[in-house]
Amino acid sequence: MTGNGFVEQAYRLIRQRILDNVYPAGYRALEREFAEELGLSRTPVREALLRLEAEGLLELIPRHGARVLPVSAADMREIYEVLTALESMAAEIVTRRKPNAAELRPLSSASKDMADALRKDDLDAWARADEHFHRQLLELAGNAVLIQTVQQLWDRAHRARMVTLRLRPRPIHSTKEHNAIVESIRAGDPEATVRRYRAHRQRASIELLAILEKTRLGSV
Repeated sequence: MTGNGFVEQAYRLIRQRILDNVYPAGYRALEREFAEELGLSRTPVREALLRLEAEGLLELIPRHGARVLPVSAADMREIYEVLTALESMAAEIVTRRKPNAAELRPLSSASKDMADALRKDDLDAWARADEHFHRQLLELAGNAVLIQTVQQLWDRAHRARMVTLRLRPRPIHSTKEHNAIVESIRAGDPEATVRRYRAHRQRASIELLAILEKTRLGSV
């Protein structure tokens, strides 16, 4: 692997651990500690940390390594406003395309997986099924620019979702809303799909933001 390859590996590993809340807000580690944990030398880790600092995920403290920054409620509010608009557009595109039963099956399966996970009280499985639903819907829209733009925002939204996952009410409403969205798409009703999708995202964002603002998660 080239030097750039090691930098990319360090960047992806540390970034994913931040997004998954393995390294929660306030987590501190020295450059050496990151390198030892990842089995890499300090040089690619140093470059990876600089990239992550530029993305606003952590801050570098001279002689004290890096500290993971808190999730910003203000940032999440702006991200969810954009996500709600773009994903609603994707849902409308999909509905107007009139997908057949085979194309809709991944959405129905994801909705079923969400309900199964809820019955088992497995929130991690529920979150995976939920994200799979939204990714499948985006793929069905087939707009490459839309997909790329939304995926960039999803990474940051994913972190907030993982931070608040066990602090939010059990996602019973969310599971039902996904089923309703699928039914609107199946019925070929774009107005109903957009209305339901927008209401779903807005409700979820209000819930998430309330927790971030109330608890000031990660403030140190």
